[in-house]
Amino acid sequence: MNSVQKNTFYVRRKLGEALVEKGIIDDEKLDAAIKKHQAEPISVRRRLSTILVDDYNADRHEVMKIITKLYAFREVITSEEPSSKLIESVRKLMDEFSEEMVDELMNRKTVPFKSTKDQIILACADPTDPQISILASELPYKLYELTYCRFETIEKIINKVYDQRNEFLKLLDDMELEEPDMPTQEVDEEELDAEINKSMLNSLIEGMLVEAVRKGASDIHIIPGKKNVTDILFRLDGRLRVWHSQPGVKPEALAAVVKDKALNIDRFERDSSQDGYIQRRIDNTNIRYRVSIMPMVGEEYNRKLESIVIRVLDDRKVITDLEKLGLQEKASLDFNKAIRKPSGIVIITGPTGSGKSTTLVAALHAVISPEFNVLTIEEPVEYLIKGARQLKISESMTFDMAMRGILRHDPDIVLVGEIRDLKTAEIAIKLANTGHLTFSTLHTNDAPSAVARLFKMGVEPFLIANAINLVMAQRLVRRLCSDCKRPLDKELNHEPLTSIGFSEEEIQNYTIYESVGCENCSRGYKGRVAIFEALYFDKELQRMIFAAGDEIDEDAIRQHATKNGMLTLRASGRLRILNGMTTLEEVLAITLEDA
Repeated sequence: MNSVQKNTFYVRRKLGEALVEKGIIDDEKLDAAIKKHQAEPISVRRRLSTILVDDYNADRHEVMKIITKLYAFREVITSEEPSSKLIESVRKLMDEFSEEMVDELMNRKTVPFKSTKDQIILACADPTDPQISILASELPYKLYELTYCRFETIEKIINKVYDQRNEFLKLLDDMELEEPDMPTQEVDEEELDAEINKSMLNSLIEGMLVEAVRKGASDIHIIPGKKNVTDILFRLDGRLRVWHSQPGVKPEALAAVVKDKALNIDRFERDSSQDGYIQRRIDNTNIRYRVSIMPMVGEEYNRKLESIVIRVLDDRKVITDLEKLGLQEKASLDFNKAIRKPSGIVIITGPTGSGKSTTLVAALHAVISPEFNVLTIEEPVEYLIKGARQLKISESMTFDMAMRGILRHDPDIVLVGEIRDLKTAEIAIKLANTGHLTFSTLHTNDAPSAVARLFKMGVEPFLIANAINLVMAQRLVRRLCSDCKRPLDKELNHEPLTSIGFSEEEIQNYTIYESVGCENCSRGYKGRVAIFEALYFDKELQRMIFAAGDEIDEDAIRQHATKNGMLTLRASGRLRILNGMTTLEEVLAITLEDA
């Protein structure tokens, strides 16, 4: 063992001892984190501190304080809110650096703090990151010092100082557009090419792709309007917001630019739906975009207009730790019990955009092992799952063909993207009943109705009872902004509170919040949080379904489950309200009244 390895081992051991001593983590989590650190390939191995924070929910600031003490880093900018003087100072220092250098430093959560003629002091969220030292050595100073600053403070400084440069949108400032003549017949391809070139639509579309990632949008909608106006909307925290309205350009030209950038899409096809994808590297991260194009009717009936929706697939948003899903106590216990069984099926239900894929990926990561053959059949594939073989669906191998062939591919664990019909359901049930752990999704309003849906598809009750481990329904509600939320006037809102199921004791003893809105959020909300309804198949429930006969009694299933501690979606939402995470309006908007 060389001197560097000895020093690293010493720091790791001391870090672990200090964290356990201060009660930040326990010995069990520390041992698990060290094993995970050692098991990761050297080329992509994360630091122990990163694993503790990301995978085991250790307090980032407490971990970094101990590390900085071990490495003898100074801590700077200890106030929670950076002063305007500091913001201006950081901005001036940044102006001395190239755009590429600023982008790299921001990506590493690092800002220039102070400087003299010969020395620069950098404030870093993680000063032990070796890449920061490399970047600092390239700055025009003889000396540099790395110091520690709380991650949240660095984020605030970046948000106030650094308006991330989008070179594509800058080009649009000089863009002059002429109102083209309204087309009356078929699209003139030569005219369309001329418009694409003259209007610099390439810059608009590239800028749109970049901004969607930086603003955290889940989807981009491109909607043609009348008089050659096209609206571009971003879905932020589940709500569509207008990002840009483009006048003076034919919608057909804008659609053609998107098509040219997407693989598997024919620019000249305007009468049928098409699906494709785009890939870009943005802020040092590979981002994938799933493109869906469908013909639509506009006010000018003789025009071939198309609606475009682009799903933003950012693997940085993938949750690989079940604890970070935020499952409430009973749901967490039942869900973990269900996915640890050697066989059976776990079904996640909910509408599009309710976080089903996120939950499935987290569940898979919890059970993936080199000892298991893990196969996924998804159409389309959203996120890349390390350790799983994700089968490619195409014209040569359809979803149905893949489902039929998967039994011959020696699987241990299988993810079926969606149970869409009786054929899919029968194969998924067969997998579950023949010793395979299976995961899938279904579109139903709640967990008990998933049982009825399978029955109506034609799956026999005894197969349902024997195959299913758990059905979990979920929804996403917007999370209250912690900077501006305020207590709700309970007297004015007393009746709505009781109508959603709050007791008088809860109303009196808990602070319930409402949204306000500030510069740090979107209309009082920032991010989303899930509510869950986890229906675990115990022996009594299996007997009820087995004896169902000609009809599944959803109400009886729901009553049995709630009697045994299951929270309905609305009950789960009430807990989120009492915990100060969301509002009465959010839960009322997306949940059905409890039976």
